[in-house]
Amino acid sequence: MTNQKLQNIIVQNKAISVVKINNEDYISLTDMVKNFGDDAMIYQWMRNRNTVEFIGVWEQAHNLNFKGIEFDTFKKQAGLNSFTLTPKKWVEVTGAIGFVSKAGRYGGGTYAHKDIAFEFGTWLSPQFKLYLIIEFQRLKNNEQKKIDSGWDVKRTLTKINYKIHTDAIQKHLIPEHVSGNRANIVYANEADVLNVALFGKTAKEWRAENPKKEGNIRDYANVTQLVVLANMEGINAELISLGLAQPARLTQLNKIAIIQMNSLLDNRSVNKLVETGTSLVSP
Repeated sequence: MTNQKLQNIIVQNKAISVVKINNEDYISLTDMVKNFGDDAMIYQWMRNRNTVEFIGVWEQAHNLNFKGIEFDTFKKQAGLNSFTLTPKKWVEVTGAIGFVSKAGRYGGGTYAHKDIAFEFGTWLSPQFKLYLIIEFQRLKNNEQKKIDSGWDVKRTLTKINYKIHTDAIQKHLIPEHVSGNRANIVYANEADVLNVALFGKTAKEWRAENPKKEGNIRDYANVTQLVVLANMEGINAELISLGLAQPARLTQLNKIAIIQMNSLLDNRSVNKLVETGTSLVSP
């Protein structure tokens, strides 16, 4: 189970933790009940027959390993005075994935998939649920803005030194009066010098390995790789102008790529760029 960093949303003056687990959003039920009581309210909600049916149907729709027979047993017992159910028991008996328990002083407690958490919010208070959805959506919108900004950064970084690079190719590698088609072949060939030096494969090889993906190899590079790629474009342009043959340039560029990637892996500025989506290029 892959966990990511906790985030908080504020609902009716209370901080509620949200964590991404296996690329799905889980909301802290423990935090949600702070305005109403304690974790005993979670157990009380789970005794309800409608609750058991809801979380069971949710599991059937999302969990291939969910144990339906055990679910049917709980459903038959739900609503009886003697019936009790906790998230831990539900997970252990049925193999459910809708609930997760997290240990720790900060961010610990019972979490539920957002679909289940919203349903719990309805039981606590319709007004509370509305504010919870509003703040959760605000969090998602902010995340999307960072993703969009990160995409802009990638597209900007791929253009850094691009004109210097292509000008050097045109001046030193393309004969005069060459046809436009032939010139494009030279440009593409030089682009693959950078691709092989940094990614270890040509654009054609990447497409063959990833037939279902749209775009090209550079569209799927991370920010650190694109920083190095931008640097390599300028360096390759200089090596071209010095008359260095392509095989020798490829060897040099590969060494440079390795050195710069190792140097940037722990660079705080680059890591901050990844987190915030801030462009390295001045407007």
